Amino acid sequence: MSILNFLKHTSFYLKRVAFFIAFCASVLFVLSYFIPPLFDIALAILLFTIIAIFIDAILLYSKNSGINARREVPDRLSNGDENHILIEIENNYGFKIHAKIIDELPFQLQERSWFRKLFIAPGITAVVDYMVKPLQRGEYNFGAINIYVESPMKLVRRRYIINQEETVKVYPSYIQMRRYQLMAATNRLQESGAQRLRKLGQSMEFEQIKEYVRGDDYRNINWKATARRGGDLMVNNFTDERSQQIYCVINKGRTMKMPFEGMSLLDYSINAALVISNTALMKQDKAGLITFAENLDTFLPADKKPTQMNLLLEQLYRQQTAFLEPDLEKLFSVIRNRITQRGLIILFTNYESMESLERELPSLKRIAHYHLLMVVFFENTELKQLLEAKTTTTEDIYIKTIAEKYLFEKKLIAKELQKYGILSVLTSPEKLTINALNKYLEIKNRQSL
Repeated sequence: MSILNFLKHTSFYLKRVAFFIAFCASVLFVLSYFIPPLFDIALAILLFTIIAIFIDAILLYSKNSGINARREVPDRLSNGDENHILIEIENNYGFKIHAKIIDELPFQLQERSWFRKLFIAPGITAVVDYMVKPLQRGEYNFGAINIYVESPMKLVRRRYIINQEETVKVYPSYIQMRRYQLMAATNRLQESGAQRLRKLGQSMEFEQIKEYVRGDDYRNINWKATARRGGDLMVNNFTDERSQQIYCVINKGRTMKMPFEGMSLLDYSINAALVISNTALMKQDKAGLITFAENLDTFLPADKKPTQMNLLLEQLYRQQTAFLEPDLEKLFSVIRNRITQRGLIILFTNYESMESLERELPSLKRIAHYHLLMVVFFENTELKQLLEAKTTTTEDIYIKTIAEKYLFEKKLIAKELQKYGILSVLTSPEKLTINALNKYLEIKNRQSL
């Protein structure tokens, strides 16, 4: 067995202090050639060190399982959020130990130097809790827990390898979904202050029976209620159909690959789509999902059945893409053929120039002809940072001018969409969920569908 394999499989380590004492003893041995009395001192130090190491090793290896540990990980992790992980370490020794814990985290987290140090009294179970923030969906493999234990003498270190290998799936941000759930139910997310407007319609959803007044449709007269009132005309009052179709349409093409704080625009859109879909189901709307790039990848029909949220979560979790050029012609064909009832289409995409919008505008106008279309696209936060930076040279002024031009072009894109009756939400990635959700609630409260 090579030295590398031996070090990999051994659990016995000498501390630096042992090597330092041995080095001092060797220096005294050398000096003893010139000062003979130092030889006895060096020999005594060396023997004392060997005996101390032997006693320390006996203390640490006197028990086969001096340490027990286990890791508590949630059944699933939330993408883009802080997730709580717990490690419990039990000290079975009869003395206080110093422990260094190294947890083998999934490679996706890119944590190369994670460790914790703590003292554990005899018979006590210590707890190490920490947070992990995954930045991409998929399966995360947690490895073993490595615990390096030292006795009070601190000459020898023993390694325990606790086999705690487990695989956890990282789903779209369900923590964010829960956070907004109560707020959305009370309409506290609306920064615009929009109030619910009562609007009478001719759907089959009954609201109340009221007295007839001039202007009411005589076809809605309730003759039974009129008879009970002794001749006063009573009419049935109806409201617009509350259960609307809400489709979150996610572009998985090249423009959605741009990163922001470690996450792609695609993952931000997936998290926002999950929150909006959950809110739509709470509002008694039917939530559906479409994802596309060069081809249609996912089509989940809008529904409000109890299992719809789980279906949406699983579909969003499985989304994979090569970030190719999207085909909006195919998207329009799918929407036209499969979505027969008028609904709200929330398209998550991105435009960096007017030219990119003009290529897709014909398809967007055709979709908006049959449905209420809301396009959600992103601000370039890097350009904002350039605008806020100080200018000291001519080159800085030139860069700042170009940045202003591109930011102004984003606003022109929103104006161009509005000109054709297409709603637009221009937002930064970190405010995507709140801004898109506020717009949906505004549409819902104003009964714009």
